[in-house]
Parts: sequence; structure tokens; C-alpha cells
Amino acid sequence: MFDTLINKLQNDTYITLETTPGHSANFSNTIKKIEDLKLDKLVDGFSTTDNPLAKLKYNSLFAAKMLQDRFNKPVIATMSMRDRNKIALQSDLLGANEVDIRAILALTGDPATLSDQPHTKGVFEADSSLLLDIISAFNSGMSYAGKPFKDAPKQIHPFAVINSYAKNPKTLQKKIAKKAKHGAKGIITQPVYSLENAKQLIELKGDANTEIILGIFPLTKLRTAQFLSAHVPGINVPSIWIDTLRKANEKGEEEEFKVGFELSKKLFEDIKEFHPKIHLMTANQFDIAKDILI
Repeated sequence: MFDTLINKLQNDTYITLETTPGHSANFSNTIKKIEDLKLDKLVDGFSTTDNPLAKLKYNSLFAAKMLQDRFNKPVIATMSMRDRNKIALQSDLLGANEVDIRAILALTGDPATLSDQPHTKGVFEADSSLLLDIISAFNSGMSYAGKPFKDAPKQIHPFAVINSYAKNPKTLQKKIAKKAKHGAKGIITQPVYSLENAKQLIELKGDANTEIILGIFPLTKLRTAQFLSAHVPGINVPSIWIDTLRKANEKGEEEEFKVGFELSKKLFEDIKEFHPKIHLMTANQFDIAKDILI
């Protein structure tokens, strides 16, 4: 299953869909929505997020296991450096490995100060490069400390993330090269909103031994576009998107949604034609995901 996913990433079209486990003891409802919409037929795999914005959510590894078992499609499980030290990281990897959760998205994680849990402290022993190095050690049959395992883990496929925009593109280039050097087979970008941005990211990869996976997050509301543009570093929403959504917003919510969806759908099609390695993020708005994908 994972060999097929990596082969598609490197040699074919590749589309994964992000799922965000909720503030709930139930992930089955999310699986049912995906099943009802037959989204598993439209993508090559899924991902699960790990307590984004430091807000308490259902565990990403357990969610990945449930998704993978139900759809027989590979799932990339996110693991955040914010919440685990070296011991916990390796222990989680060992447990996940035996149940065949073997694609891992290494993430440094949002600051613990954003958490909805009182007085939360971040661990942050290092950035995501440490997890990538741990995975490299596991793939060599040993722990990060260099001690061989009694039973070696099955191969783990590491992924990483990168901003989609920076005032100085060379900073992105260095980060791509660093994550590739630490073993990331695929690097998922923050959402892109123009073909020019996508082309720049592919150029910045250069000869780094990794694949760029372009993130797409459909925008169907003006306020979301404004928030991303003003408050989320590493994302650039072109002024034409905001201006177009503003004019549509003046005509009502229905027109706003229609125009935003059309912009997003066209972007998806343009990106797919240019570089068909895409990670679709819809904040669990799976109806929109289906309409984008079909």
C-alpha cells in the first residue's frame, strides 16, 4: 500500500485528502461522511492532523488506523514535536508500526500558548528534523540512541511541511533542502492560491531529493481569505481573490460561495495540470472536497 503511494508521488498523479479529528471521543462519524460521499474512490490516500493550533483533538495515530482499515488506503499520520519527547516519539512510532501506520508527517507544531487546555507547556525538544532523523534511525533497524531493535520496524515513509510563501524565497529553498537532507520523501506546502506561486515552489526545490506536494485549501468566504492573508504567515492570498470575493459578498452569501468555489476549482484544475501532486485541505468540509475532486 505505501509503496504504491510513494510510487504515485514520484512517478504519477498523487492526491491526498486531509482529515481533522474532532474534539470528540468519536472518529467514526468522520469516516462515515467520507464513506457516504465515496471520497476514498477519488484520492490516493488521506492524512490525519495532530491537535492543530494546540487544541485538544482525537489522536491522529488512532484516527489513521481507523481510516486505513476502513478504506484500505494509506494514511499519513501527523506527529507533532510540541507534545512528545524522544521517548514518546519513538514509543508511538513503534506501536504505530506494528499496526501498519507507516507514513508519518513530521511537524514542529503550533505554540502551546494557543492551547485550549490551561497552563499547557510545549515539549519542543527540537524541530521536526529530529523526528525525521528518528525515522531514519528506525529505517536502519535501531533507535535514535543507536541501539538495534530486537525486531526491526517495517519501513516508515517520512513527510514534512513547508510554507508556501516568503518575502525572501531563499529561506524556503534552504528549508526544502534541509528537510530533504533529513529524509522527507514528500514536502506538503501551505495552501497556494496562484499558479505562479506553485511554479516558484517547484523551482525552489531544485535538485533536492524530495517531492513537493502542493497544498490547496478552497476559499468560499471573504472573511477566511482575509484572515489567511492577514494572520497566517507563510500563505499569500492574491489581492484579486480578496477583491473578487468582496464583490461577491456584497451580493449575498450564495454568490460569495459560488464565486469562491469557482476560483478554488479552477486553481485545483490548473495545479493538477501543472504539477499533479496535491494535498487537499477542507477543514472536514467533505462536500466541498468532493465537488473539487470530481
